[in-house]
Amino acid sequence: MVRSVRLRRWQKEALDLFAEQESPDFLAVATPGAGKTTLALAAVIRHLAAQPSHRVVVVAPTSHLKLQWARAAARLGVHLEPAWSSSAGRLPGDMHGVVVTYQQVAANPEALRLHAARCIVVLDELHHTGDERAWGTAVRRAFEQAPRRLSLSGTPFRSDTHAIPFVRYELDEAQPDFDYGYEAALADRKVVRPVYFPSVGGFMEWTAPDGTTNAASFDDALDPQGSAQRLRTALSLEGDWLPTVLARAHERLTELRVDQPDAAGLVIAADQEHAKGIARLLYQRHRASATVATSDDPSASSRIAAFAESSAPWLVAVRMVSEGVDIPRLRLGVFATTTTTELFFRQAVGRFVRHTGGSARQERAWLFIPDDARLRRWAATIAEQRRHSLRRDREEDGFERPDDPVALDEPPEDEPAQLSLFQVLSAEVVDEEGAPSVFDDDPDADHLDAHEGDSGVPVDLPAPPPPGSGRFSEGLPPGLAGRPLSEVKAELRAVNAELAKDLTRFTGLSHREVNGRLNRMASVERIADATLEQLRRRADAAERWIAGL
Repeated sequence: MVRSVRLRRWQKEALDLFAEQESPDFLAVATPGAGKTTLALAAVIRHLAAQPSHRVVVVAPTSHLKLQWARAAARLGVHLEPAWSSSAGRLPGDMHGVVVTYQQVAANPEALRLHAARCIVVLDELHHTGDERAWGTAVRRAFEQAPRRLSLSGTPFRSDTHAIPFVRYELDEAQPDFDYGYEAALADRKVVRPVYFPSVGGFMEWTAPDGTTNAASFDDALDPQGSAQRLRTALSLEGDWLPTVLARAHERLTELRVDQPDAAGLVIAADQEHAKGIARLLYQRHRASATVATSDDPSASSRIAAFAESSAPWLVAVRMVSEGVDIPRLRLGVFATTTTTELFFRQAVGRFVRHTGGSARQERAWLFIPDDARLRRWAATIAEQRRHSLRRDREEDGFERPDDPVALDEPPEDEPAQLSLFQVLSAEVVDEEGAPSVFDDDPDADHLDAHEGDSGVPVDLPAPPPPGSGRFSEGLPPGLAGRPLSEVKAELRAVNAELAKDLTRFTGLSHREVNGRLNRMASVERIADATLEQLRRRADAAERWIAGL
């Protein structure tokens, strides 16, 4: 059985190149929002069709992304178990494979090494293995015997003292087998959004750890330590700089929600307490509710998933959404963290670039940034790619319209710049009169609507083979309708748990005795390892037992 899907041109090119390459390793670098997940799943389906006995292992940076991968795969008929644990030993028999985190791999690489020789492995955002030396070593140990490894990244990365496995380097630079950058995606139209960077200046006063009192604006040259202290002061909730920026961002988001009622904003906070304080401030000053998601909160993934499906206005997060999380309705952000590396900044920008099919005017996004020299430099690089793409398009169509400085990220140099004054003890915001608005309409927005953009290329993909090792040759159960099999099984495990509680209450037997008997009736060794059919048989057995009491 063959199904036709539409892939973007770059996805089709990368997929064909992956199929042609004889090396087991393939690195695809594509700008966030371009569709790396779809590329990977198409490659997985083709591989499974050619090797029906093989399985799939996807490695993702976070637990939340495991759920996203499982749901995206199910829509194409591939079923991955995001709740798999290395303690299970074997891979689930009625699934195509599993999706795990890099941390899980590092905790027990041998558990996955047992299966790697018969697996296609997808390493999502592979550069995370450079975060900790142990991660890179574990990933290499776990998957070095895999016949195919597809590595994905949204951010080009350099070699450092930490080992990043399965990557080819030349002169300390990672060499992708396929590279699809932000500028190319913008030129293709309707692939990613153009992002604008209103930068906000300020004047900060602070007392350093050595007791000295310091005062500086973002224009003053400071050493790295002083720059970090100045930025931390600006982002403090004790002053006026951050509350003022949040007020401007909320005002802009309110304007956006007139045309797009579910448009949302994201504040990237410094730490857990900072995030909670920002959420309180948004509510107290603007009566705007905000969802808070921090990495140390076990419910963070479910909070993000619920936010993505809602029309709530604000999400405040600490690192949780720096990469990979798909919330297309995000239109505006505030960069309020002291992490200033280029890698993290590009990951943050990637949260706002996903195109949703609207008009060019509706698809623009903004990220408010402190006017810190480091952040200004990273933003300028991305902004130049955007400007070059838009300018080239105008030239190709014969437009001789000069660049409008109001459409760029900062006011022109010969006009007064916006100025926000911040002092820890007593601070107020002062705006220069006559400063142009960074929100004025892009003069080319309507012109860009005339472009169809990348409408996709039809590609025939074989139906994924039945999962497992052949014992389930009857195929997947009917009625899934794109739902992940893992979610259906989770619901059945919950049903089994409730039936076991009822039997314990009705019979007076212990939970251990009831579960042991039900497992024997359904030929189940462990509930965690049970297939969908075994879970159904176990629930049926429990219901018959109750009916006979």
